[in-house]
Amino acid sequence: MNTETTTDSPEHLRRGYLFAALTVAIWTGFVLVSRMAGKGTLTAFDVTALRFGVAAVLLSPLLLMKGLGSLKNIRRLLACTLTGGLGYALLCYSGFYFAPAAHGSILLSGAMPFLTAILAWMFLGERPTAQKQISLLVIGAGVACMAVQTFSHGFEGKSWIGDLLFISASTAWCVFTILVRRWQIKPWDAAAGVSVTSALIFLPIYVLFLPKHIDVAPWREILLQAGYQGVLVVIIAMVLYTRAVAELGPTRLAAVMATVPAISALLAWPVLGEALTPLLGVGIALVTLGALIGAATRVLAWARPRP
Repeated sequence: MNTETTTDSPEHLRRGYLFAALTVAIWTGFVLVSRMAGKGTLTAFDVTALRFGVAAVLLSPLLLMKGLGSLKNIRRLLACTLTGGLGYALLCYSGFYFAPAAHGSILLSGAMPFLTAILAWMFLGERPTAQKQISLLVIGAGVACMAVQTFSHGFEGKSWIGDLLFISASTAWCVFTILVRRWQIKPWDAAAGVSVTSALIFLPIYVLFLPKHIDVAPWREILLQAGYQGVLVVIIAMVLYTRAVAELGPTRLAAVMATVPAISALLAWPVLGEALTPLLGVGIALVTLGALIGAATRVLAWARPRP
């Protein structure tokens, strides 16, 4: 009797890790580009409006043709919108206004494996295996090294506000991940339904009541945020991420996504001028090693002869 589940088959794993790798690349850029917005002219509300406004314009025709599909249930649509849509975006962008990219990198993606593992155990019954527990411990050690380096100067100014916002954003995204898995939501349904619903809810409030600097921001800054946040992050990354969740499962995917802080820290040196210290280098190595341990036996399964 074959006890291997569908999501553990070599074909699913190949696709899942490919989707996960592409998502890591986009999310790494997301940390850097979002921090640029936090240091620039645009407000967090401006970036959120650009994110969902652009995505809604591009995805509305698809939504009209295909409908909501697996998100027809209004409660499920609102739950996904308030977690993986508006909730995550507002919390995350606001965090980058108060805290630097290194804080966001660690507290967004670094905390994700632990939060996802706990939620997957609670709501999906996916108890972490011994291998996954070792993976999480190694990742945790790496995140701790980066956290010690990052917070070594204490909570200066209002950075602690950004840190709380980052943790809240990470929690919201983990809940969204669990919901996608539990309700078997299709990638395009998630991208189109969440984006358009977020735009319909947020844009009227933004136009009428919220502070905005989009009228005085440089056009290059607006184009960068609109293109990266509204197209790459919301549409392409959302589809890739939900496909990866379906193929790998939330806990295994979270281990792969834990490489984002390490890659972000490496790229922050040339892009944002953030120095790479020895302790940060150790943290990067540990996080990467933990992610590889989490995927090791599944990768080796690809090479096994098939009956």
